[in-house]
Amino acid sequence: MRTSNIELENQLFKSVYEKTPDYIKELNLMDFSQDGEFTFTLKKEHLMPYNKEKNPEGLNLEEWFANYAKEAKVSTAGIRGPQNILYPQDTRFPINLVGIVLATLAKALVAKEKYAGKKIVKVAGREVRYNSDLFLDAIARIQAAQGITTLVPKERKTIPIWLASFLAFKLDLLGGEYITSSHGISVKNATKDLNCQGSQYLPEESMEFVNKIREIFDETKKNGSYKIKISAKDNPLINEKVLAKVDDGVDLYVEYLKSGVAQKVNLDLIKNIKDKIVIENVGGSAYRTLSRVLNKLEISDKFTWFNIEEDPFFHSIGKYNHTPKGEKAFYDYSVDATVVAKRQNGEKFFPVIETLHYEDKLTQMPVGTSVLITDPDHDRLTIAQTEFACTIPELEQAGIDYIRLNEDLILTIFTANQAFLMIMDFWGKQLKKQGLWNKHPRFIIKTTASAISWDAWAKENGVKVVNVPVGFKEIANIMKKVELKLKNSPDKEVLIDDVFGDSINLGVNPRLLFGGEESGGMILGTEELIKSNNGRFAIAMREKSATEAIIVASALISKLQKEQVSLSEYLVEIFNENNITGRYDTRVDIAYYNESEPDINKLKEEKKKGEEKRTKNDLFYLSMAMAVKEGVMTLDNVKDVLNHTFKSLIFDNLVCIKFVGDGTYLEFSDKYIEIRPSGTDAKTKAYGGGSDKSVIETYANVLGNYSGDLNEFHKKYISKEYYDEVKDKAMEYYLDFVEKDANNEPFEIPEYKF
Repeated sequence: MRTSNIELENQLFKSVYEKTPDYIKELNLMDFSQDGEFTFTLKKEHLMPYNKEKNPEGLNLEEWFANYAKEAKVSTAGIRGPQNILYPQDTRFPINLVGIVLATLAKALVAKEKYAGKKIVKVAGREVRYNSDLFLDAIARIQAAQGITTLVPKERKTIPIWLASFLAFKLDLLGGEYITSSHGISVKNATKDLNCQGSQYLPEESMEFVNKIREIFDETKKNGSYKIKISAKDNPLINEKVLAKVDDGVDLYVEYLKSGVAQKVNLDLIKNIKDKIVIENVGGSAYRTLSRVLNKLEISDKFTWFNIEEDPFFHSIGKYNHTPKGEKAFYDYSVDATVVAKRQNGEKFFPVIETLHYEDKLTQMPVGTSVLITDPDHDRLTIAQTEFACTIPELEQAGIDYIRLNEDLILTIFTANQAFLMIMDFWGKQLKKQGLWNKHPRFIIKTTASAISWDAWAKENGVKVVNVPVGFKEIANIMKKVELKLKNSPDKEVLIDDVFGDSINLGVNPRLLFGGEESGGMILGTEELIKSNNGRFAIAMREKSATEAIIVASALISKLQKEQVSLSEYLVEIFNENNITGRYDTRVDIAYYNESEPDINKLKEEKKKGEEKRTKNDLFYLSMAMAVKEGVMTLDNVKDVLNHTFKSLIFDNLVCIKFVGDGTYLEFSDKYIEIRPSGTDAKTKAYGGGSDKSVIETYANVLGNYSGDLNEFHKKYISKEYYDEVKDKAMEYYLDFVEKDANNEPFEIPEYKF
């Protein structure tokens, strides 16, 4: 059994080992430790459940595939799931080596059919999660066996998701594979499929290779087996040389940054930073790339690093030896620093921040020290800053969260909604300082779950807003629609429909100021369109980048240091300058089971029950939103249902209820609440924004935790038939939104010079 010098990680290993049956431990389906080429034979028996006597070779791949296909239709950020961290061939788990092999082969076969006779080149990358190196090796060798060239970093080491995405676009590749589960719990993993734009697959793209897996299974059933070739480890189609010439792509990315956020106006500020900024490098994998970027920009001496060692256990961050209910068990809160939980006594706390032990580290540094926290695949950013405890009353009035470090010091923790408002405001002022602001109309792309303060700021500054469903691929999809209109009609106003159903006039030749979401991911646009090697143009990159956020945030921090103004004071200034009343925001994550449960059978059972609860909650609101849209209900009918269902809340000032692609949005005259089922797990997420923090927290908690039970008031307006069909109706509406004005220009494989 694998062991660790970390007691908590040993507890995890021990639990996984004990819950793994012997027949799984003895599996030897494919051995990637061998350097030479080999063949894996998929057998008909593998598709059926395991039975010691009747089917000892059973892997139950049919059940695995059914769940995989279901998630491919709705996933917001790759097809994620838990894995057996000790025995990656364990097909009882959603993410496993056999599944990775099948999905990679299917994507390769789809690509070869579409681009017959062409040289296909993709990029592959990973972060530090358990088995990520194995999965990267498998992907590269499967693709090589199919004649596909895979560009990988030197020695197949880690790179961030945004760099893989950038390279796919910049080098005009057919796409890429990236192995991560973002800021999710340690035992989770996923493959994020990147298309030729460097954007994550939309559902219809995922379904192409999902259908190909079905074909492979059908052929296996028909013939009894299906042979899958795996190339040698040193196959020349697995290419480390191309990226090595450009320092894993860092050279190209720094060149791109210098045309955008890393211009002189920002770099000069950063070079004058007095008190160093802390970069909290959760998982360790950001350090390898980000340190090189900062060094090439000649600003690396302005930062102090925490946790630079790569560690799949993420330095024990977010990990506990008891559940939120106090039960003795390994429990993982993920590495999302903004997660808020409650202790058994009802006290609110930040479980991830608590395990960073800042009471020891930050109290030794100057007051006002800023901390930039990034996740394992380095695409999300959380901003925090130390302050004197005497500022607590002002922070509470402004709705800014904090934790105590000692009697005299606190750490303010900004939600992404707050942090990104500061970044877009500062970046806008930097553009004005350079005389660039008025050269183009400005717009932002945001998810509906993000802050209404962004909308208010944009309105005050003459910036248009396009709202989209949750998921960065949705933001990228709008970018591509804008680019198509710029290409085809450069002198005409750009009109874009948002997910609310409104048509937004972005003006003539507009530029993206900011694209982002409340979960901590953002990107900034550029003045000059970004050009790929083969001449494709983009208004911004397709993946969120903590590096871009870090550079702009660092310039802002330097400016405020000089002015002796804290980040919290600057945020309040923005609220006041822009007449923002809806300045408070909240998010409630309702998890219906323990994701860290090592017993896969119990995990599946609990997850299934949780998915049923999640779906009931979702359908209660979704059915009313769609009914209003289709004229089955009126808004007054909805108020009637909600007022009778939630007697402690008031819905008289409800303005509208809308399906927004992946959740239900309730707009009030003084706030909004969005209830959204997770696209990747048995969770419900409830978001809120408005002018009173305690009110939005109450509404988000009550609505998010509702059982979804249908009462007589709901049934009075919604028939069972309509209720049962509403999810399909909603999906049709979502797909119509995605496809309207879609940029479906075919990708042409260029003549590569490498």
